[in-house]
Amino acid sequence: MPLHRKNLYRPPPPAPTTIYVRPGYNRVLAEEFEALKVKRAALVLDKIEAHSQGDLRENFGFKAAKEAIRAVDRKMMALDRFVARNTFKEVDPAAWLTKSTDTLQLGHVTTIEKQDVTTKRTHSFTFLVTTYGETASDPDSGLECLPHTSPLATAVLGLAAGAQTKVMLPAGESLLTLISIRNPTQAELDRLLMPIKPPDIDEE
Repeated sequence: MPLHRKNLYRPPPPAPTTIYVRPGYNRVLAEEFEALKVKRAALVLDKIEAHSQGDLRENFGFKAAKEAIRAVDRKMMALDRFVARNTFKEVDPAAWLTKSTDTLQLGHVTTIEKQDVTTKRTHSFTFLVTTYGETASDPDSGLECLPHTSPLATAVLGLAAGAQTKVMLPAGESLLTLISIRNPTQAELDRLLMPIKPPDIDEE
């Protein structure tokens, strides 16, 4: 009787999106990929050296190098998928200082009131709507970065001050009220925009 491979459900890949990034982000991606290639080449040499030392059943160096190569391969594949699935558009934060504040856009500072639909509890937050991957916060002012791809930012981008919208967030359904919109100051950008780092991508 022929054997049938069990059909495993795999969630569909994320839809292609446009990601806004700061100048230099694409260079950082390329440098990260090249660094992984160099690391992999070094690990292959370690594996070859360990292989030459005898019995592979007790050769822990060989096994460690083999697992390390697999880990690097997974990271390279995840990075490659991330680049293939998205379009990257570089934006200059200097333009955020003088943008129109009619509606909430990338680069604006906004105060949002979030009310939990079930408990009626409310909280207010002030964010700088930022490019992809920004997570810094300023403890002195309480201002935090909110990446434009986050569920919260996606729900309020394009709204005018005073507008309300309901959204399902990870913590549950909430009513969001856009309290205010303003441009950031140069000092706020200097404190919040950290050096660009490679993305922290989940391996599939």
